[in-house]
Amino acid sequence: MSAAYDLAVVGAGILGLAHALAGVRHGLRVAVLDREPRANGASIRNFGFVTVTGQQRGVCWRRALRSRDVWAEIAGPAGIRIEHEGLVVVAQRPEAMAVLEAFAAGEMGAGCVLLGAADVRARLPIPPATPLAGGLHSPHERRVESRTAIPRLAAWLAGAHGVTFLRPVAVHGVEPGRLATSAGTVTARRVVVCPGDDLVTLFGERIASYGLSRCKLHMLRLADPGRRLGTAVMSDLSLVRYLGYAELPEAAALQRRLAVEQSEALRHGVHLIVVQSADGSLVVGDSHHYGDPPEPFDEVAVDEVILDELRRVLDLGATPVVERWTGTYAYAADRLMLVDRPDPTIRVVIVTSGTGASTAFAIAEEVLDDLLAGG
Repeated sequence: MSAAYDLAVVGAGILGLAHALAGVRHGLRVAVLDREPRANGASIRNFGFVTVTGQQRGVCWRRALRSRDVWAEIAGPAGIRIEHEGLVVVAQRPEAMAVLEAFAAGEMGAGCVLLGAADVRARLPIPPATPLAGGLHSPHERRVESRTAIPRLAAWLAGAHGVTFLRPVAVHGVEPGRLATSAGTVTARRVVVCPGDDLVTLFGERIASYGLSRCKLHMLRLADPGRRLGTAVMSDLSLVRYLGYAELPEAAALQRRLAVEQSEALRHGVHLIVVQSADGSLVVGDSHHYGDPPEPFDEVAVDEVILDELRRVLDLGATPVVERWTGTYAYAADRLMLVDRPDPTIRVVIVTSGTGASTAFAIAEEVLDDLLAGG
């Protein structure tokens, strides 16, 4: 491989593609290297849900806003369909409604609208027997079909912006100015490594110093229930997982009540997200189990916990499960992402919170600005 690049990106998931986009917007000649012939990891095994509301206050929330805007900029040119917009959080309990009221009163609640119980029922098919305290509507979210969005983004970067994709190619080592790969040496002035949850192949000793592990999640696709939701849906369990809600003082009372009433859901890290695809089918999840490596065996009971919560929140009739899968991502208890600097011309970038679709574009812009200033 004799070509020389201004920027080489290792990893063709959403974080790697975001860095490629940031590179071409800086006028750089970019190559992306990946060991897989096509997208196969966490970036396509998720909801495709660009979440703003509920992200941790501060930097993460601002990154989500910026990344949402970049998705809007590139979706049309890249042929990526925005499946639907917005989010309704269904508050089943008064304690959940108190969290939403506190959230709506803060800066991150801008543009969001508190809903009464009748308003929620008018928007969504809530089971008649489900207690309901109200809800919150956010207009900020966007949803793409990740299985097609990631390949289309890569194809657009190649076709419209001249990004070179080298795949399947394994990268064995990185040093200033060059990458050793299974297909020979690649030369590049700057390198960004986006390893996903591969924590050992490149810069393993440096990554180990951050104490990362991995998270496994269960995901489901349900058949078309015969109606359009028009929005993403979350429930009480989300309010004790998403830090923008969970870090509010009001969340403590909800956490205590859920520990009594839904202890099994909390034990498996279950919270409810429901999004809809163009064919009407629903992507539903998810759970969170931690370990390195995560257990390869999936308990059917975990899927049932997710489905039980779905049935409490939405009346969709006898809607069968048509697909089940798991995803894994890098996880850290003390940070949402990390940028390591092995050299002035090299960065290692890992999202450690499962928020890649929501924050990757903003992270990449920050990393490229820093890399070009110092490399």
